[in-house]
Amino acid sequence: MKNGIINFLSNFESENIADTFPLDYCLPVYHCVSDENLPHLRNIIPYKNTRQFEQDLDFLGKHFQFVSWEEFKDFVHGNFRPKKKIALLTFDDGLREFYEVVMPILERKGIYATNFINPEFIDNKNLMFRCKASLLAENLKDSKKINPEIFKVLQSKSNPTNHILKIGYLQQHLLDRLAEILEVDFSTFLQQQQPYLTFNQLESLTQKGFGISSHSWDHPLYHELSVGQQLETTDKTFRYLKQHRFLYESFAFPFTDFGVKKEFFDRLFKNKDIFCTFGSAGVKLDSAERNFQRVPMENGNPAESILKKEIAYFRLKKMLNKNKIVRP
Repeated sequence: MKNGIINFLSNFESENIADTFPLDYCLPVYHCVSDENLPHLRNIIPYKNTRQFEQDLDFLGKHFQFVSWEEFKDFVHGNFRPKKKIALLTFDDGLREFYEVVMPILERKGIYATNFINPEFIDNKNLMFRCKASLLAENLKDSKKINPEIFKVLQSKSNPTNHILKIGYLQQHLLDRLAEILEVDFSTFLQQQQPYLTFNQLESLTQKGFGISSHSWDHPLYHELSVGQQLETTDKTFRYLKQHRFLYESFAFPFTDFGVKKEFFDRLFKNKDIFCTFGSAGVKLDSAERNFQRVPMENGNPAESILKKEIAYFRLKKMLNKNKIVRP
């Protein structure tokens, strides 16, 4: 029902997004851009192809002024006066396509972006648990007969694919067990597919002016962790980034910052090196003033449709006085 209301209201939004966008900044977030079928992403991210991505960039560039990391910081401090509302382009997860597909497009268009990475996956040392689930789901699609051991591991007799895709960070050992049963070799996939950026590619991106920043060590869902565990994975990643002279001033929550309490932000920002953090809850305000919410751009719709729905939802939430995330 909520989506139906938002879709209906978005039809009445102005074509001039810049005038109606409720914030002075827009923070789009992507993961991947590819014209290929990527089995480790196919079941978890409806990523855009190059044509769709360029159309998004052209639309965003028409209504917003793309900025660099330094310009974004200056803007927040009130030291940068753009010609129009700004857009800071961000990517998550450090996927290989950022170097091979996205970077050439951004260089041609003169657009800066920051990629928030997980050091655990650099150089393809490991595969994020959601990507493992997607690979296993692809394998099951091709199976004419399902091994009964699968149902035992999942403790369910219905729709194993759906159950596999719901396995969380704290249960990811189940994915390794399922891979053994299905004879899916994650190590071989990593070697052959090379889904993540290498350290050399990260250095090259930095030299070209792109940002490489923090997305936690290995992509947990933060509200499932204690505050101590949240800080541990965050601080570990910051130390890595600082050691290798990447962009250690910012942090983007993996998945979502839903349920993350004020205590985490209070303790995190005791580190004076950290300028801000990023969530991905769409166009919203946040009681943690240095936590900025980004707009997910991979839901099967073009940028214009996504932003119009975000604006409509913001207006609706504002009427109910619920357009600001309040953290206990």
